[in-house]
Amino acid sequence: MSCLLTSQTFHDATLPTLYRHITVPSSYMFSKLLKHLSRYPDRGTLVRRLDFSHLSSVGLGRTQLMNTKIQNLTADTLLSCLELTPHLREFLVQQHLQDDLSEAVIRKIFCGLPLLNAVDFCGASSSSFRSAFEAIFDPQIPSLPSTFTIKRLSLHECNTLSAQVFEVLLPRLPYLTHLDVCNTTIEESALTAIPKTARLTHLNISRCYRLKGPAVVKFLTTHPAVRDTLVYLNLINDRLLSCSDVEKLLPLLPPTLRALNMGGAKIIGEHVPLLVPLTKHVEELGLGSTELYMDDINSLFITPAPPSTKSGGGDSDGPDGGDLTQQEETGWSSHAVRYLDISGLPGVKPSTLRSTDSCRFLLPAARPLKVLEIGDKLVKGLKDGVTTRQ
Repeated sequence: MSCLLTSQTFHDATLPTLYRHITVPSSYMFSKLLKHLSRYPDRGTLVRRLDFSHLSSVGLGRTQLMNTKIQNLTADTLLSCLELTPHLREFLVQQHLQDDLSEAVIRKIFCGLPLLNAVDFCGASSSSFRSAFEAIFDPQIPSLPSTFTIKRLSLHECNTLSAQVFEVLLPRLPYLTHLDVCNTTIEESALTAIPKTARLTHLNISRCYRLKGPAVVKFLTTHPAVRDTLVYLNLINDRLLSCSDVEKLLPLLPPTLRALNMGGAKIIGEHVPLLVPLTKHVEELGLGSTELYMDDINSLFITPAPPSTKSGGGDSDGPDGGDLTQQEETGWSSHAVRYLDISGLPGVKPSTLRSTDSCRFLLPAARPLKVLEIGDKLVKGLKDGVTTRQ
C-alpha cells in the first residue's frame, strides 16, 4: 500500500498488481471491496481473480442463522461484484458460499464473463446450489450458449448435481484443460461427450461410482482430448479397474504423465512389468489399497539382478549406488518417482518399514524418492514403536 502513496508513477504501476488477484477472507472484507469497486468502477476492470476459497466464519462463534442475517455477502452482493469485474478470469468458491450461488450468479459466471477460464465450486452440494445449477444447465433451455470459455473446471465433491448436468455442460467446453469431478454422479456418456478439441492435462475422476472400468479405459486410451496430453490422472476408486482393465490401460498411458493415482484398482504382482516403464516419467505414484506386496514395490525401484554374474574387478558404482555393469546388463534406467502412496497395501507392518531388507526402496539406491504415504494405523504403529524404545 505504501507504493501507492510514493508517487503517481508508483501508483499507476502498483494499482494493477494490487487488484489483479483478490483473496476474500471474510464477508466484512468483501463488503469493503464491493464499496470500493462501486466507488471506482475502473478498478474493477483490473481484477482477474476472485478467490473466496479461504472465506469462513468458523471460529467466529456464528451459527448458520446468524450468517444469513449478515448482509455483507449475499447472492445479490456477489452478483453486483461480478458485474463490476467484467475481465475476470478466475472465480474460486467453496461450500461456505454454496447458498449464495443463486441462479443469477451461476448464469453470470458461465454466460456473462467472456474472459473467464477457471471456475472452482469445490464442495458445493446444498439443495439451493443444486437447484440453481440444474436450472441453468437444463437441456430444454434453447438459449444456452453452445460453447463456454472455461478451461479449468472443478466440481469436486459437488455430489448432489444430477448426471444430466454433466451431459449438458461438458460438451460445451471445447477448450478444457483441467477437470475435477471427484465424487460426483458423472457417467461415461458425459466423459465421451467432451469435445475432441479439448486438451486435458489434469483429470480427477476419483470416487465417481457411476463410472465403469472398461468405459473409463476406453475413454482414456482413445479419446483425443486425453490420450496424448495427460499430466495428472486420479483414478482412486474401490475396484473401479479390474485386472484386465489395468492390463489394457497401463501400456497406453501417455509419456506426458507426471502424477498417477490408481488407488483401489486391482493391481497385482503380474502388473509390475507394466508399471516399471511408467516410473521412468511419473513423479507421483499412488498404489494404495491395491494387491501389491512389498517385494512388488521393491522391484519398481531397485535394479534387478542380471541374468549372469561376471567376475572381475572392473565394475564401477552407478550414480544411484547400484552396480553400473549390472544396470547396463539389465537395461535398467533410473526411476523418476518422488512421491509414493502405499497406504492400505497387504502385509505392510511397522516392522516392515523399519527394515531395509524388506523395504528396499528406502535405501539411497531408490533416489529420487522423497515422500512415502502410509495409512493412519501404520503411522500410529511407528510412533508407538519409537515410544516403546525410548
